[in-house]
Parts: sequence; structure tokens; C-alpha cells
Amino acid sequence: MIVPMSKVSLIILEDKKRETLKVLRKLGLLHVEIFEGYGENLVELQEQITLLESSIFAIGKNKKVEQVDISVEEALAIAKQIKNFEEEKALCQSEKIMLVSELERLKQWGEIDTDSINELKEKGVEVYFYETSKKEYDLISKNATTVRLNSNKSMIRFALIKSNIEEAQAPIVAISVNSLVLPQISTTEMREKLLLLNKRIDEINANISSSACYLNSIKQAIKHKEKEVEFETYATGMTVENLSLDKKQNVSIAYFKGYIENENLDKLKRVAIENSWGLFVEEPTNEDNVPTKLKNNRFVSLIYPLTDFLGTVPGYFEHDISSWFLMFILIFFGIIFGDGGYGLLICFITAILIIYSFIKNKKVSPMYLLIGLFGLSTVLWGTITCTWFGLSSEVLPNWLKSLSIPWISNVYADKIWYPFWTNGEAGLTTAQNLQIVCFSLALIQLTVAHIKCSVKNKGSIKILGDVGAILQLLGIYYLVLSLVVNSQVFSFGLLIGGIPIGAVAIALIGIGFVLSFVFSNYEGNILKSITSSCKNIVSVILGVVNVFSDIVSYIRLWAVGLAGAAISATVNVLAGPLLGNFMFMLLAIFLLVFGHGLNIILNVLSVIVHGIRLNTLEFSSHLDMSWSGHKFKPFKEKFD
Repeated sequence: MIVPMSKVSLIILEDKKRETLKVLRKLGLLHVEIFEGYGENLVELQEQITLLESSIFAIGKNKKVEQVDISVEEALAIAKQIKNFEEEKALCQSEKIMLVSELERLKQWGEIDTDSINELKEKGVEVYFYETSKKEYDLISKNATTVRLNSNKSMIRFALIKSNIEEAQAPIVAISVNSLVLPQISTTEMREKLLLLNKRIDEINANISSSACYLNSIKQAIKHKEKEVEFETYATGMTVENLSLDKKQNVSIAYFKGYIENENLDKLKRVAIENSWGLFVEEPTNEDNVPTKLKNNRFVSLIYPLTDFLGTVPGYFEHDISSWFLMFILIFFGIIFGDGGYGLLICFITAILIIYSFIKNKKVSPMYLLIGLFGLSTVLWGTITCTWFGLSSEVLPNWLKSLSIPWISNVYADKIWYPFWTNGEAGLTTAQNLQIVCFSLALIQLTVAHIKCSVKNKGSIKILGDVGAILQLLGIYYLVLSLVVNSQVFSFGLLIGGIPIGAVAIALIGIGFVLSFVFSNYEGNILKSITSSCKNIVSVILGVVNVFSDIVSYIRLWAVGLAGAAISATVNVLAGPLLGNFMFMLLAIFLLVFGHGLNIILNVLSVIVHGIRLNTLEFSSHLDMSWSGHKFKPFKEKFD
């Protein structure tokens, strides 16, 4: 259920803002609705959080070392030190890149000693370095003093020596050459400097890694600072008004809005009286951004890890479908995985995790229990369909076959099932029976959605619109069976006990459409409801088509399950012949583990894409749910 909330407004003196927030934080019951603060303190706190987070990134999150507890201020000091190390490291790496680039540029010239070249220059001897083609090199004046350094197939590198600059350049003005720009330091010094830089970078990395023992404390410091940011945001984000009591006295008040569970409202009232706060209590309206708190029994609450992962929160005025979500996702998971062998693997892994938690005296994670339920659901579906690791039913023991339900079992995959009303003239295959199961699930789930809507509309004739939607579902369900599954078995001329089933289905669709058209938009006036439907006539008509497509959409359960079964069977076919040969035994085992492992991963993705979609899209759309809510987060001292 969605916990009922009250909207409260607190009015306090401006100079009591921080004192009031401290009392509220200690109380830990009120969800404060202030989203934006301001001020230098807030900016500084946010910068500190960024600093702490960057230090965690620098250290790395996989350091398995014994942790040391330090204070928040000490954690900040460590983070600042790490930042300085990172900045120095960046400078070293930048200089290293430049040196490596410079050595790469000069490597064809060999060792260059700039000090010696400068000494010669001081003595009046100029040395210039060039490279040119062999043809151009031969054109250099024979009177020029050149030293050939090295060459390759296309270029010759040489030094030109003269005691006068003009004279030195004269012999090469008529040829095409590339001049070498000399480095500021020698190549030997560059290499020595590179060694020192690499050594310093290693020292910096070691210093940063040595801070891994403070990781937990740094993470706790982030939480502390986030709490301070929250406090500062509320303190600076309150609305402030100046009240003129008389000509001589002005009083400033601050006020803000929040939400509290109805069961805790009396506690807040007592605290408000004790602290002389102004308190105004209202019922939330559709215009309010009311937070949502869900409260269910321990079994239904097992769905929370999944909805938290998805980030789906129902709006305060929407439905809590946690129990239905859990029930249907378990069914969908079992059908999509479809293999009892995979289910046993899931249960085995879950059992190990649960036992490990008991051994370590840790609380068993609800996620483990949820995964265990998924495994049991898969085992159940695999049992009733006789699907085990993609093995042929011929190699399975008879007692396992006997546990399956014949008309959807792989044991009878080639058998045709003749419903009583066909007199043996038309029948259904096992695959078609499975399709009927999927469409029946669609009918049940979507009917549940409209029943929940009708309960919400009880006491109003708007409930007739929900009745109309259910009638449409029933009629379109038969239409889907006829058009998608088997038009002979589910023909429009079918008579059962003298009742024309096809005609009844068409009548249900028509009557349901009329009821929905007239009453679905009812808000106290039927005429206005009809007018509203007329204005949106295209959407209303498309709504009928959407119901058809929503029911057909559930066939994805059968299709994805069939694909998974085909993959597992193919893996077995590939590995089977190799198992009889000792030389290829390891390859066969690898194929089985890899193939079935990949299939399991694909099935997990299929559950996320398809199974969850049916709950959050098809089911939710019939509930008029947009998952627009946000969690109830009371302002409190303790960390979540």
C-alpha cells in the first residue's frame, strides 16, 4: 500500500532556521520540499564532496587492504594531498610526453650534445644540421665543409661547418634542404630526465595507493558532507518574508512545505508546540509533488530490489502494484527462462549465497531471496513443460515426464489436441496451447488493472467505463485467439451449448466500447464526458486497437522462451558427439558451459527487456500509471 501522507507548512522566525532544522533532523519524520539553496558555504561543501569523490577515483575502488578509521577533516586532508599528487603527476606526464616526442623527432640524428655545439659557437665555429635528398646533396659546393651523419634510401643527413654564418649558408641556398631545430638540452639529458620523471610518477602512484586504507573513511566523509549540503540547502532555500508589526519593529519569518506520514503527524504537532512553530496541515492534492512511501508485507517487499534497480516509483495518487508486479514477474521469468535445469542452477547459486550470509552472520539480502524465487519459478515451468537443459524428452526419465502437464509438455510436442467443441475436425498443437497460456495471462493481468481502476472509482458511475474496458478485453481476447492462434478452433461461427461465441465476442467489444466512450471521462456530467470522447475520437478508436496489440504483445513470452530452448538444444547437438571422444572431452565441456552460459545471459536480458516491459508498460498503461513518483526521504541524521 501507499502510505497516506499529510502536507504540512512550517512557519518560524528567520533567525530560528538552523535551530529548527536541527530539531527536525533529530525528529527524522518530515520530508522537506526545498530543492535549491545558495551561499558560499553550500558551494564550499559541494567542492569538498567533489574533492573527496575525485580522491576515491584516484585511489581505485578495488584495493583490498585493511581499513583505518579517520575523522571527516582528516579525510579531507588526505583528499587534498591526493589532489596535489594528481596535479604533480599530470605535470610530470605532460613533460614526459614532450620529452618522448622530442626524442622521437631527433632519433634519426643520433646523439645530440647541445652544450658542445654552443661551446663551438662561442669559439666562432657554427654547426648547422640539414637533411636533403642524395641528388640535392651532390649539388652542394665542394668548398663547403660538411660531415655526412647518416642516410637512408631517400634522405641524407649532414652537418655544415663554417666560422661565418653567411658563408655557412651560402653553399646550400640553391638547394632544397630541411633544417634541424636543435633541442634546448642534449638527448642524453632528456633520457636522464625521463628516468627521473618515471621514478617520480611511480613514487606518486605509490603515495596515492597507500591511501587505500582510508577509502571507507573517505566514503563516510562524503555522506557526512552530503548531509551538510542537505542541511545548508534547506537552511538557505527557505522562503523569507518581512512583516511590519508597527513603524518601529520589523519581523522576518521563514516558511517551507513538507510531507509527513499521517501516523506521525501527532508527534510533529507536539514538537511544533514545544518549539513555538506555526504549523498548517492540509490534505495533499493532485497539484502537489507528494513523495511516495510503500508499505507491504515481507514477502511482497522482495520486489523492492528490482524496482529500486529500475528506478520505478508510483506516484502518490497512483496504484501500488508491488504484489501484482512480483506475482507476474515471477511467472514471466519462469516462462522466458523456460528451462528447469537453469532454474536449478539459479536455486543452487542462491542457496550458496544465503548460506554464506549465515556463516558470516550477515543479514540475507532480499535480492538473494528474490533471485531464489525466480529460480523456483523457472523450475516449476520447466517441470510442467518437461524442459531440462534443452535435452530431448526421449532421454529424460519417465518419472520426470509424468510431472509435466500433457497439453503444454515437450513430451507431446507432436501431438494434436482436439477441444471438445471441434468434434475432432480441428485441433491445437502444443505450441498453440502455449500461445493460449500467454494470451490468457494477458487477459488476467489487464483485467486486474481495470478491476483496480474500478475499485478506485467505486461510488461513481465512472466505474461503468472500467466495466466497458473489461468487456472489450474479453471480446478482443477471443478475437486474438481466432486471428493469431487458430481460426478453425476459435471460429466466429462457433457454437457452444447453443451460444454463438464469436457473436458474443463482437457484442462484448461493441458494448464495452460504448460504455468506455460514454463514461471513461466522466467527471460529474455525462454530456461533458461524451463531448470529451468526441473531441478525442481518434484516440478512443485507437484505444481499441491498442487493447488488441497489448494482448498480442504477450506472445513475446512464448517466442523468447522458444528461442532460448532452441539455443540450448543446438548447444547440446554441437557438444553431444564430442562427449563420446576422450580427446575432445574438454572441448565438449567448454562448448556446454559457454553455450548454456551465454543462453542464460541472453535470458536475463530478455527478462529485463520483455518481462519487465509487460509490467511497466502494458499493465501500467491500463492502470493509467506513469511511474511519476519519487521516494519519501525524511530529513534525518542517520545515513540510509
